Amino acid sequence: MLRDAIRDTSAQDAVIAPRPVWRRKKVVFGVVLVVGLVISSVVLIRAFANTTKSINISRIKIAQVTRGDLVRDVAVNGRMVAAISPTLYSTAPSTVSLKVKAGDMVKKGDIVAELSSPDLSNLLKREQANYDQLEAEVARQKILARKQKLIARRDADQAEIERVTAERTFARFEKAGPDGVISKIEYMKVKDALVTAEIRAKHAEQAAALESEDVDLNLKTKSAQLEQQRLVRDDAQRKVNELKLQAPVDGMVGTLSVANRSVVAANTALMTLVDLSQLEVELEIPETYVSDLGLGMTAEITINGATSKGKISAISPEVVKNQVLARVRFDGAQPQGLRQSQRVSARLLIEEKPKVLMLARGPFVESEGGRFVYLVENNIAVRRPFKLGATSISAVEILGGLKEGDKVVVAGTDQFENAERVSLNN
Repeated sequence: MLRDAIRDTSAQDAVIAPRPVWRRKKVVFGVVLVVGLVISSVVLIRAFANTTKSINISRIKIAQVTRGDLVRDVAVNGRMVAAISPTLYSTAPSTVSLKVKAGDMVKKGDIVAELSSPDLSNLLKREQANYDQLEAEVARQKILARKQKLIARRDADQAEIERVTAERTFARFEKAGPDGVISKIEYMKVKDALVTAEIRAKHAEQAAALESEDVDLNLKTKSAQLEQQRLVRDDAQRKVNELKLQAPVDGMVGTLSVANRSVVAANTALMTLVDLSQLEVELEIPETYVSDLGLGMTAEITINGATSKGKISAISPEVVKNQVLARVRFDGAQPQGLRQSQRVSARLLIEEKPKVLMLARGPFVESEGGRFVYLVENNIAVRRPFKLGATSISAVEILGGLKEGDKVVVAGTDQFENAERVSLNN
């Protein structure tokens, strides 16, 4: 009876159909997705937990490390200057009469000023008088030389005649001597007379030659004095001619340093001429680049939006206010419309390095001292040391610490405040 009273639970059981296969896979996929999200969240949480700052990515600039040719250059400022800009000076104490005004165009050879100097005019007259006097003395010396030569020749010819006469007399005595017609004493006298005449004739010929040399030397001395005086006179004439100042080049009168009809001392600057057909660029280069400068270095000059090329033709030997002046001469034709003292900008091409790791230049070079960069990985900027090489206007060389393809913050790092890690958000 008791067994019949206790029933089993079979009446409560229900048969459940098995779950389809597609539903079981969906469950597994959901579990995997949840686990992945959890892991990613943990990683991001840890990453963000290690950052000390958070910056909006729009406030910075990111560039990628690439490999290419780096042209090392420097941007400088300069101005147009005349390649030929002569300054005219007074040649003596004088009164100046200006013939031009500032800004006037002149041609080579035009008289731009006249100087009045009585001292130079009197000097020229004195030297001309001395020259005329010496010229007359030279003419007189030529006549005297001919006269002395004639006298010496006459004496030599007379001695030669006496010798010939003595020779004939001796010949007659010599024929008559052996026959006893004349005495031996007379014969010896005639012979001695012949010897004497021969000696006198010989000496007279030598004296004539010496006299000719002597008068020629005196004439040469006088001629040399005349030539010396001619040079002195010509120098005085040159100084007088220089009192009329002529333009040495075609150009424009730049500045007038004295007023008209003013009295000036010798070697006083009067005016400056500017040859506008030959202009050069005078660049102001920081002294840190002095060791890299060299004659013939290429420069790109930007004038009124147009770029022209040139080469360094001269470098100043001194440093003034931490800058060195260099002259650049245009390659080929000079651009049109240039003006004296016109301001220009230029780019000096110092060196070209092929196939190097390079990065766009930005404020990070100065703000981080060229020793650290912020490498971007997974929206995290990580501070990392690197080695900086050559720099140019637009790029820098990377010697170590980065590899090709790395993304680096090149602008805006001043907001990071030297933090080791900075999160970047949109």
